[in-house]
Amino acid sequence: MALVTTTPPPQMDMGSDSNAPTTVRATVVQASTIFYDTPATLDKAERLVAEAAGNGSQLVVFPEAFIGGYPRGSNFGVIIGSRTAKGREDFRKYHSSAIDVPGPEVDKLAAMAGKYKVHLVIGVIERDGYTLYCTALFFDSQGHYLGKHRKIMPTAMERVMWGFGDGSTIPVFDTPLGKIGAVICWENKMPLLRTAMYAKGVEIYCAPTADDRKTWQASMTHIALEGGCFVLSANQFIRRKDYPPPPEYVFSGTEEDLTPDSVVCVGGSVIISPLGNVLAGPNYEGEALISADLDLGEIARAKLDFDVVGHYSRPEVLSLSVKDHPTNPVTFASTSTKVEDKTK
Repeated sequence: MALVTTTPPPQMDMGSDSNAPTTVRATVVQASTIFYDTPATLDKAERLVAEAAGNGSQLVVFPEAFIGGYPRGSNFGVIIGSRTAKGREDFRKYHSSAIDVPGPEVDKLAAMAGKYKVHLVIGVIERDGYTLYCTALFFDSQGHYLGKHRKIMPTAMERVMWGFGDGSTIPVFDTPLGKIGAVICWENKMPLLRTAMYAKGVEIYCAPTADDRKTWQASMTHIALEGGCFVLSANQFIRRKDYPPPPEYVFSGTEEDLTPDSVVCVGGSVIISPLGNVLAGPNYEGEALISADLDLGEIARAKLDFDVVGHYSRPEVLSLSVKDHPTNPVTFASTSTKVEDKTK
């Protein structure tokens, strides 16, 4: 695995009045899922975490849908008004590759974080009954599962196979490394969602994605400047051979133009500072561990100019209300009536 870094591993300055580090080494992983093989993908994730930890990383961020896979090129046989038998079977296999949260795969990821003493953010396909969600999971360096963020707005064809998250899973976790949260792929284009994250105090803003276009970099730089936060964007680097061959898996409309070595996602993973400086990446060359040292003092330096939910807000003119409760389609209300015992 290629290693891309900017500086040597940091010497931790604990300070006299704080237990928090002033510098954090972070790594974004740019690597592909082993599609339809979740156990093998988990093993690959552990190898990458071990390598990042061996290079001094304290925080490791994986791409969107790394566990379970991003079904690039698939349409699941969906046409308005009809579905195909193969598309239904494709969904069955995709559903089988997803994971339950909580579940044994989550336990394995937690153990992985604890074993290598890293905070871990990783994109998964979450299975909740027969509905799938594009989710980011969070773990601390002690091996504890912290929680999850479900993508609240899948993009285009993603809406066919993924459900919509709600406001109950847009967390920011206060960790020894700083306040960590995640927004997935094109959710990052949603100004109100970003504002909610800023209001929660996010300092290390993780952006797992499947967008490998050059224009993605502009969005990441803007968010770093807007939020006064570090932005860590992780994407997969994928070749056609990382998916099953046709006819088992078909890239709709482009399959005939692809060879096994054709690159179908070029990555572009990047780390950006609160002042908009690129610290590492973007990488478009292959699978890589892309690392940088985050000087947490840079957050305060950036906020001098612009604090989007602080001195630069105008709450008397503009405000946001976030509905952060679960929205369940079915609720059960049990009413028990106490019957008085007349014999007493």
